Amino acid sequence: MTKEGYEALEAEVKYLRNVRRSEVARAIAEAREKGDLSENAEYHAAKEEQGHLEAKISEMETKLASARIMDESKIDTSKVGILSKVEVMNKKLNKKMVFTVVSEAEANLKEQKISSSSPIGAALMGKKVGEVATANTPVGDMQFEVLSISI
Repeated sequence: MTKEGYEALEAEVKYLRNVRRSEVARAIAEAREKGDLSENAEYHAAKEEQGHLEAKISEMETKLASARIMDESKIDTSKVGILSKVEVMNKKLNKKMVFTVVSEAEANLKEQKISSSSPIGAALMGKKVGEVATANTPVGDMQFEVLSISI
C-alpha cells in the first residue's frame, strides 16, 4: 500500500471511530427515549447501522494491521508490479490507457488505479515493455500491450 493510501485509510478509521460512532450512539439514545423498543423502527434501524459501522471499522483495522507501506524508491520499473504506472495499448479498442497498479484497498477506477488482483491488474503483473497481457474480463478477453512502465 502507498503511504498516502495507508494514511487515508487510517484517517477514515479515525473518523468512523470518533465521529460516526458518537452519531449512531446518539441516534440509538434518541430512539430509546421514544418508548417501546419492540415496535420502534428508528431504534432497530440505528442498531442495525451500529452493527454495520462496527463491522466496517473492524474490517478496516484488519487491513491497516496487515498493510505494508511500499517504498517507491525500491520499485523495479523493468516489469509491472505494485505501484507501477503502466501505459498500455488496448488492442481491442486501439486506445492508449494509463493505469497505476495498487493494492485492493486503494483501487479506484476514477483515478485510474487498478487492483493487482483485478483481471487487468493480474494480467499486467510481471509483464515487461513490449509484452502483451491477456485479461479475462466479464466482457471477454482483452489484450493490452505494455508501452511503458514508470513510478
